[in-house]
Amino acid sequence: MPRATPEIPNASMADIAFLLLTFFLVTTTIANDRGLIMQLPPPPEARTEDFKVQEHNMFKIQINSVDQLLVEGDFIEDVSGIKEQIKEFILNNGRNKELSDSPEKAIVSLKTDRGTSHKRFVQILDIIQSAYYDLWAEQAGVPNKVFREAASDLTVEGNKVIYEKGRKGLPMNISIAEPTKVGG
Repeated sequence: MPRATPEIPNASMADIAFLLLTFFLVTTTIANDRGLIMQLPPPPEARTEDFKVQEHNMFKIQINSVDQLLVEGDFIEDVSGIKEQIKEFILNNGRNKELSDSPEKAIVSLKTDRGTSHKRFVQILDIIQSAYYDLWAEQAGVPNKVFREAASDLTVEGNKVIYEKGRKGLPMNISIAEPTKVGG
């Protein structure tokens, strides 16, 4: 008489698969994209006072729907000089009456059109932020790369000192205005 083949019980296989799935979902970490690092303004109800910005304390950059730049009223095709203009504007300290009164009062305003490409917007925003990082690194007495590395991990001993020394008295005041309608 032939012997019967034993069968493996599979009644609890679904339970085991569910437990394994749950285990891997709980223990797996997913890389998180950092995106644009910016400090958002407080909500309107949290503001304590209204303040008026004087025109000469605002450095205006506008990008139209075909990605053309208007910097302080002048059409610009080559973006290479914008960073130096921003740095000069921020560090003016009232010497030139047409530029900012102080770094604390200096605001870099970026206004786009709804047709502006994301690439152009990010390119100009990077230039603006890069100008601030240059100023912070210079104030901290370190190269830009060293300052950025210090800013990325403030838990390392000494990085916080570099970061605070660079940022002291130089807030990153960037105003990103609501885009206008295409061609408007």
